[in-house]
Amino acid sequence: MLRSPEIHTQIGSAGWGTWWKIDSRVKEGEKATEGRVKAAEEKSSRVAEDLASFKLRAAETYATKAGMEAQTAQIMRAIEGVGSRIDAISERLDRVFEQRSSRSTRT
Repeated sequence: MLRSPEIHTQIGSAGWGTWWKIDSRVKEGEKATEGRVKAAEEKSSRVAEDLASFKLRAAETYATKAGMEAQTAQIMRAIEGVGSRIDAISERLDRVFEQRSSRSTRT
């Protein structure tokens, strides 16, 4: 039979050996996870940069509702101005033709 100190030594050695194996596996897992974490951080950084770039481009490119309303109002005023000028020209032409027709009926 084994004496008590020998049993304690063997149990301690077995425990230490088991702990050493577990610890080495944990460290391997941490190293593998560290690489994945770095890759995920880089990817999220690129996504954040892409999103910021898109937001800037969208803000520069796309029109706002207020801007569109202002442009529409300006275009409508310009169209109304052209319409008024056409009406004025039409009235002038009507007067010219009326004067010609009244001259021809006199003579």
